[in-house]
Amino acid sequence: MSGVLYLVATPIGNLEDITYRAVRTLSEVDLIACEDTRHTRNLLDHYEIARPLISYHEHNEAARAEELVAKLLAGTNVALVSDAGMPLVSDPGYRLAAAAIRAGISVVPIPGPSAVITALAAAGLPTDAFYFGGFLPPKSGQRARALEALREQTATLVFYEAPHRILDTLADVERILGLRPVVVARELTKLHEEFLRGTPAEVRAALAARPSVKGEITLLIGKAPARAPETTTIDEAVAAHIHSGMSRMNAIKEVARKRGLSKRDVYRQTQIEKE
Repeated sequence: MSGVLYLVATPIGNLEDITYRAVRTLSEVDLIACEDTRHTRNLLDHYEIARPLISYHEHNEAARAEELVAKLLAGTNVALVSDAGMPLVSDPGYRLAAAAIRAGISVVPIPGPSAVITALAAAGLPTDAFYFGGFLPPKSGQRARALEALREQTATLVFYEAPHRILDTLADVERILGLRPVVVARELTKLHEEFLRGTPAEVRAALAARPSVKGEITLLIGKAPARAPETTTIDEAVAAHIHSGMSRMNAIKEVARKRGLSKRDVYRQTQIEKE
């Protein structure tokens, strides 16, 4: 009888953010496959779990997946973990899970922490629909094209980003997507957890004023406002931007920019339409 492949979510920062089921599963499996054995050993030591580890990362994923499937077919129960969060979500694991399914092996998810959902819940942006795009391309031209393709996406956009690229990414967000509200969620669940909210320029300025930007970053961008008919009033256009998560003043700025008007004229017109 073949073993079971467990996909186990692990803490994204605070070691207490792990489920009872995850701890029990890690204690009972025959083998734990992980990105960094030293990192995972710290977690296991914290919960006094003594199980054998095997490395499974992007550089050995193809060969190691074949090896692990053979072990699973021989009856070994294997837990797959990433360094943080749910395996396979912007982390290695797809090849192993897919190969196990093709081989008829049972694949069981053990849910838990996720930086995407954690950031989305506390960002203050609309949560009725969201698009997760993993990491944006590292080169500006490719990143701009990726953002351009999402310009009309009527969902909150969520990405992971490296700290050394976040300033350039925010500049591209403003250039391509305009004055949408953005949130930089940094070091989630850790001691220095932080949420920076504002326009791309405001958040970028706050980060640029620091000696350096460090830590794991999740970037969230307010969804595109619903396309209003050409006959829409200025007040309706402002309301559409506010509904997408913008502040009233930033909504007025964006409508003014798109219609070639001054902010004063847009503000004055919204006041007239309210009378």
